[in-house]
Amino acid sequence: MKLSGDSPWSVKVFLLLVLLHLSGALAYSYWGQHRGGMKHSGRRNLGRHRRKDAHLAAAEVPYFDPTSPTQIKAQLGSNAYLPCKIKNLGNKSVSWVRNRDAHILSVDRYTFINDARFAAWHEAVTNTWTLQVKFVEELDAGRYECQVSTEPKMSHFVQLIVVSPRVNIPGGSELHVRSGSPVTIKCVVSHALHPPNYVFWYHENARVLQNSWTGVEQTPLRRVSEESSVAALTITSVSHAHTGNYTCAPAALKSVSVTLHVLNGERPAAMQHGSNPASRPHLSIFISSISVHLSYLPVLPLLYDPLHR
Repeated sequence: MKLSGDSPWSVKVFLLLVLLHLSGALAYSYWGQHRGGMKHSGRRNLGRHRRKDAHLAAAEVPYFDPTSPTQIKAQLGSNAYLPCKIKNLGNKSVSWVRNRDAHILSVDRYTFINDARFAAWHEAVTNTWTLQVKFVEELDAGRYECQVSTEPKMSHFVQLIVVSPRVNIPGGSELHVRSGSPVTIKCVVSHALHPPNYVFWYHENARVLQNSWTGVEQTPLRRVSEESSVAALTITSVSHAHTGNYTCAPAALKSVSVTLHVLNGERPAAMQHGSNPASRPHLSIFISSISVHLSYLPVLPLLYDPLHR
């Protein structure tokens, strides 16, 4: 393009067009890069949001707390508590099922068994659903299932072990003591998760109260080992008034009894060695032989009577 020197306006118009062209090209380049950057940035942000949503969705799925126990021990006659800790439960339901007979015991807080010993409740603070079994019986032992109504269902199993304490009086059911001798009757409680709070003693049907008899002392139940506790009843000088049945009755446990026999210096038949006639056959035969010979004595005078010659 040729410009004459006497056309200053033409030069100005030309320069203006050049500037507009350059500014347009620069603007196009800038906005193109900016939009491309926004496009890639939006994709990155969308990916982050999707991952975050997936993480939140996974976090909302219910799951069992690893600290929830799988085994519970309960003493016969006591109460058992089976916990089931669940995180992120949401609006799902919780059921307890007894595996022995597949009986549904409870759904949420509602009980579905005609046995008042069973109940369930929820502790919101610890996210724990607890099944209670009152006055535990031996038949209650077994596995219980805590179910969450997800699809498919989730289950947590708790094994209930029922412990039966043992109560016994060492020495058997019979005690033989000479008059004037001391005697101590011990009552041993073993294999008890919770030792009884007290032990009552009975003579025949009457309770032996502390200091009710002169010379009779009671020792409270004391733990002597990890598994055993012992209570005792001591009579310092036995007399015939002390003869009879003695019963040890621990709280909430079965009772055991022993019979006390008081002797006047003689030895009881059970303590005499060989007192059973069957254990001494030669003596039995000898006595039988004497009896047979004596049976013929009335006949002897007749054999030697002179009038019968």
